[in-house]
Amino acid sequence: MKVFNDKQVWFVTGSQHLYGPKVLQQVAQDSAHIVAGLNESAAISVPMVDKGTVKTPDEILAVCRAANNDPDCLGLVLWMHTFSPAKMWIAGLSQLNKPFLHLHTQFNAALPWDSIDMNFMNLNQSAHGCREFGFIGTRMDIDRKVVVGHWQNPQVHEQIDDWCRAAVGIAVGQSLKVARFGDNMRQVAVTEGNKVSAQIKFGYEVNAYGLGELTEVVDAVSEADVARMLDEYASSYAMDAALINDSDLRKIMQREARLEIGMERFLTSVGASAFTNTFENLTGLGSLPGLATQRLMAKGFGYGGEGDWKTSAMVHIMKQMGKGRRGGTSFMEDYTYHFGATDQVLGAHMLEVCPSIAAAKPKLEIHPHTIGLRCDVPRLLFSGEQGPALNVSVIDLGNRFRMLVNCLNTVAPPQSLPHLPVAHALWQPLPDLQTAAAAWIHGGGAHHSAYSQAVSVEMLSDYADMLGMEMVLIDQQTNLRQFKSELKMQSVYYRLASGV
Repeated sequence: MKVFNDKQVWFVTGSQHLYGPKVLQQVAQDSAHIVAGLNESAAISVPMVDKGTVKTPDEILAVCRAANNDPDCLGLVLWMHTFSPAKMWIAGLSQLNKPFLHLHTQFNAALPWDSIDMNFMNLNQSAHGCREFGFIGTRMDIDRKVVVGHWQNPQVHEQIDDWCRAAVGIAVGQSLKVARFGDNMRQVAVTEGNKVSAQIKFGYEVNAYGLGELTEVVDAVSEADVARMLDEYASSYAMDAALINDSDLRKIMQREARLEIGMERFLTSVGASAFTNTFENLTGLGSLPGLATQRLMAKGFGYGGEGDWKTSAMVHIMKQMGKGRRGGTSFMEDYTYHFGATDQVLGAHMLEVCPSIAAAKPKLEIHPHTIGLRCDVPRLLFSGEQGPALNVSVIDLGNRFRMLVNCLNTVAPPQSLPHLPVAHALWQPLPDLQTAAAAWIHGGGAHHSAYSQAVSVEMLSDYADMLGMEMVLIDQQTNLRQFKSELKMQSVYYRLASGV
């Protein structure tokens, strides 16, 4: 069973009639064998479907059109077993609107030195055929991933899976709806953006709903449903029994349970898998949802604070891209610094950090919330899991979107934080805080991000390529002078590419 068993990647082999029926029969058998082998790999999360050998322009066009029209098809893996004259591919690739991966492999790994002849050479000429096919992709200026290596190589499987997961992100974005409860935080720049441009680029819709609509659904939640939710809280987290047994604290917990149930019902009813809210606009709700938002994120919903719909969408997309992998994905904010022997960032938010990134079982506590509606709000407290992570920010530059990615190393806090009433993660940005923060600021990165230990740089790079979106990477190799120069060059490229 694959992680994304409800989706498919089509495997299409290129050849031609020149070689005769026996060769084509062998091509088909070899292709089927490769597809079976890829499907046996635990590293590849999406099932491959063998779509046969295409040998003419009409066959290529037909399979590309069929892929376009199949909602379960995430994209295509294209392999040239023999020579496939690339002019045959022009019509099909011109109409293909699904991403494709060019697999540059061959059926056999080693050459049979003692028996190799021209029949073997004609059959196994992927080194020849894939170069012809590669030219037409470049000539047509098509962004695609090229994976080189034997199809049984585990590293090849990992690269294929990165691409598959990026294709999942594309498909998720095309069907995503983001619900906005209240507007963006007043006077904040980076959380704004052009929602029409975003829908054109990413596919997702961003729709606003009145607080009154949500309040009606929240208020309609039954006492029995609230009681069941309180039982779930008690069994899932470390918590003081007084939160349930004390009458005043229980009322606070009941309010939060009602918020979680009502919000999930509302989001489901409008088909939204991501949402935003803001502490400046909570009329009717009674408080800013804390525990409720954390648990909804843990269930897969995207979230962005203060109306940040771009981050909300990206959190959900990255959660789906990382599905089944170790680590979680959360809404995050660069909150404050620790300058010391190794400079560090303490990431957190007012309430809303997803427990999927927790290093240990979260504690459920009630603390005052002092911005917006000032009241006591339940929330989960924890530190983030140690290990490699990424911060991702998608920003609107007016004429295009840019995605910034910073590689991080999350560490354990050197001591407990007994007075910090929010979940958090402590990390060392690569290559170091001085360089990473300056590069992030030069790149225009937001103070909000999608933080993940499940998604890789390669997935995000493939995702950006599929969208034709600018991506800038801040990692161990980043040099600030070179980084600034690359930003300028990319700005020129994307302006010319968009006709601006």
